[in-house]
Amino acid sequence: MTDQLVLDQLVFDFDEPCDGGRDLLGGKGLGLAEMTALGLPVPLGFTVTTEACRRYLDHHGPLPPELHAEIARHLGELERRAGKRYGDPLNPLLLSVRSGGPVSMPGMMETILNLGVTDAAIRQAPLHDLRFMLDAYRRLIQMYGEVVAGIEHERFAHELKRVEEGHGAPLTIDALFELVHAYGEVYLSATGTGFPQDPREQLFNAITAVFDSWNAPRAHVYRCQYRISGALGTAANVMQMVFGNRDASSATGVCFSRDPATGQPGLYGEFLVRAQGEDIVSGAETPEAVARMRDVLPVAYHELEQAVSRLETHYRDMQDIEFTVESGRLYILQTRAAKRTATASLRAAVDMTAEGLLSRTDAIERVDAAQLEQLLHPTIDPRTKLVVLATGLSASPGAATGIAVFDADTAVARSADGEGVLLVRPETTADDIHGLLCASGVLTARGGMTSHAAVVARGLGKPCVAGCAALEIDLDERTARIGDTVIREGDPLTIDGTTGRVILGLRR
Repeated sequence: MTDQLVLDQLVFDFDEPCDGGRDLLGGKGLGLAEMTALGLPVPLGFTVTTEACRRYLDHHGPLPPELHAEIARHLGELERRAGKRYGDPLNPLLLSVRSGGPVSMPGMMETILNLGVTDAAIRQAPLHDLRFMLDAYRRLIQMYGEVVAGIEHERFAHELKRVEEGHGAPLTIDALFELVHAYGEVYLSATGTGFPQDPREQLFNAITAVFDSWNAPRAHVYRCQYRISGALGTAANVMQMVFGNRDASSATGVCFSRDPATGQPGLYGEFLVRAQGEDIVSGAETPEAVARMRDVLPVAYHELEQAVSRLETHYRDMQDIEFTVESGRLYILQTRAAKRTATASLRAAVDMTAEGLLSRTDAIERVDAAQLEQLLHPTIDPRTKLVVLATGLSASPGAATGIAVFDADTAVARSADGEGVLLVRPETTADDIHGLLCASGVLTARGGMTSHAAVVARGLGKPCVAGCAALEIDLDERTARIGDTVIREGDPLTIDGTTGRVILGLRR
């Protein structure tokens, strides 16, 4: 049956029966299908399968005409159910394309949001929606430019900094107009063509870019580390956009059904009001604890608690969940088994057995024997006199010492010479994975407990202090400053991922 499905059908709506399971839909696609079947609030969408990806990669592109036609049919059904048309400048349906392989690879592959915004949509946007649409457009040009066109992130970051310095934050409508124009000029300069105004071109190029990201260097490094087959491919999930940056009653967040560092039961995570998912996952902004949602968005918080509890019960495992609240309405965008420390794995297994979710045999099988080595990681002797420079978020437990380095390539080079290194970054991205693998620990100035640095460090069993607001990094000068203390590349530094402390010097 599955072989026949693979041959005949390459695209499935989230609520459409599919016997291919995780291998065909990918982990994210399967999760979206199962959450839809459970009646949870999932945006409309469809999954372009791993089989489509494998065929595309085997034939070195482009997407075949029959796949174009199949995607177009599913898009038409999505438009009918949403009551909006993709590419309509007056009332546009906006889409996201998110990767999702059969095995979870957090942050290693690509996502593109806000597909469908064009110059015409901006010209015809009603005044009350203009700021929102401009913000969506500048995000699209940057994300599409980086992922599809391969434009360096720094070129967009430079323009954003220039506009913020000229206008202040938050950005006004005039500032956003200027930023959209500047981003368009960056795109034109880098590619020789203007930003594409055909929404269908945007969509198909985004799907192609997601498929291509399966073979990106960082994805290859991650697969080698975790022994994931390169033959699996990734699915591309096309989903109706919901907007955590719509208004003051909108937010985006990531949460866990239990603390991924300790395993303590209870909703644990972070959120940002007036933000999109990339703002929180990238670590570009430091979010608030999800418990604050009780006060800010109480109805959505109550619904989130119920949804998280239901998902953990359904999967009988700790869950990592992405969510968006648009104008007070909750949507669940993803659920997956949570990356967690050995301590959290042990406690969750024991507690879930006591709660009747797991048998003793299941509980033992849930704990990765190789991960237990984390329990032997160094800690700081409480009797030691320390010079604590600052305190950030205790994102991944354990103590780590090493010389400070400010980029992933330097971390690889210095560690190859036998030196212990601490990777110190404003925030990490998926492109830093090779540096994270060889570093003793990671320290970031921005980002929270669910940022890229925190999630990857926990999965690797490495200490991490994130969101250290007192840390000022000058990447050009290869220095960091905390108060009056200047840390130069090569200077010894210690972090305590259990308490969030950043400590002067090298302690062994």
